[in-house]
Amino acid sequence: MTRPAGPVPLLVLDVVGLTPALLAHMPHLRALGERGSRAALDTVLPAVTCSVQATFLTGRTPAEHGIVGNGWYFRDLGEVLLWRQSHHLIEGERVWDAARRAHPGYTVANICWWYAMGADTDFTVTPRPVYRADGRKEPDCYTRPAALHDELTARLGTFPLFSYWGPGAGLASSRWIIEATRYVLTAHGPDLTLAYLPHLDYDLQRFGPDDPRSHRAAADLDAALAPLLDDARAQGRTVVALSEYGITPARRPVDINRALRRAGLLQVHTQDGMEYLDPLASRAFAVADHQIAHVYVRRPEDLPATRAVLDELPGIGLLLDDTGKKAHGLDHPRSGELVAVAQPDAWFTYYYWLDDAHAPDFAQLVEIHRKPGYDPAELFLDPADPYVRVRAASALARKKLGLRYRMAVVPLDPSPVRGSHGRLPGNDEEGPLLLCSAPDAAAGRVAATEVKGLLLELAGLGVDGTRPPREPASTSA
Repeated sequence: MTRPAGPVPLLVLDVVGLTPALLAHMPHLRALGERGSRAALDTVLPAVTCSVQATFLTGRTPAEHGIVGNGWYFRDLGEVLLWRQSHHLIEGERVWDAARRAHPGYTVANICWWYAMGADTDFTVTPRPVYRADGRKEPDCYTRPAALHDELTARLGTFPLFSYWGPGAGLASSRWIIEATRYVLTAHGPDLTLAYLPHLDYDLQRFGPDDPRSHRAAADLDAALAPLLDDARAQGRTVVALSEYGITPARRPVDINRALRRAGLLQVHTQDGMEYLDPLASRAFAVADHQIAHVYVRRPEDLPATRAVLDELPGIGLLLDDTGKKAHGLDHPRSGELVAVAQPDAWFTYYYWLDDAHAPDFAQLVEIHRKPGYDPAELFLDPADPYVRVRAASALARKKLGLRYRMAVVPLDPSPVRGSHGRLPGNDEEGPLLLCSAPDAAAGRVAATEVKGLLLELAGLGVDGTRPPREPASTSA
């Protein structure tokens, strides 16, 4: 037989937090691997969404593609910025660029993978709130082409932003993404479709990976995925389901910035009684990102003092200097002068104030763009506030009336968090994996840097983006 003229269509599902242990609760995904193939996935450090997704797309390490975390200190701006959306932050050739060399006109859809805006994809969907002039933030999404926004909203309703992150985060956002993916596949038929499904991120961080509520979340996501998997099978698509990391039990918050402040290395400035991190004035500070913290040290002469503080801080498992960063593929100019890796049961807070009375007002908000580090406490309503639900309902009522509101419901106590990620897994059961509908496509182990090449092979375009030679036509009857 001759090889089909066009590439094999692919559906790539980024099922955040998927591990071998969770497959026991996910019969549809488990069957995908049983009928096809399955491999352990060797992730990169840091094992966080933006870094790993960039590795999948480019086949490079963070040292090469530059995505050293979900955010970092932008030295030229003097600001810590997380969860940016510009695709131009990624360095290196993307998988679709390689595919287009072999097959001009190769089409790509990105449904909610990060760094989506400005990407050279044919179809793009990514969360993007409406920021009103009076300060209100309302749920919505950004699409390309622009008309896709109204097509999806008419069919599925407004993108459920408040179930995508925050105390209300749950299945509704992943279900919307699944249905949006189904629509794009049917209406537009891209050659490569990337879909990001965040649901397992929520309860596994809230309750830990071994809690029955986390197992229920896995089963619910699997059931929601079933129609999409059926669609892909009917359309002759090869399906790849993979994960960036596994979430492991972690109950010990590590206040890395408070340690640096007590040592006189971190500086704040005060406005209206609230303290704000002052990166430009600080001799050293950390950008906390789950179980990884990039520690930025302004002057080389402050490195010994910074290291001495962190060497004594309980909860730090590794402290990487230039040699350690190079060994772990993190030696990029965006990285901190030091990179702290938490012990298995620990994770880093971003907190830098020493008295909650001086915390900035955004600390109790779901405010991923203003906080100078990741805050998993945003997944909770403050358990110490007996009126938190009343205040949340009042703020929601003001929002619905078109009035300004302040949803100050996030706890300043990080102790409810039960799961985290970011360090390299201790074993395969706790780590990510890759499932594929194609038999023999994956076996044993696949490195995150090999995913790009694997996708090109599955598309029939070769590891380096060149089309493999056609099979000779059969002469048998």
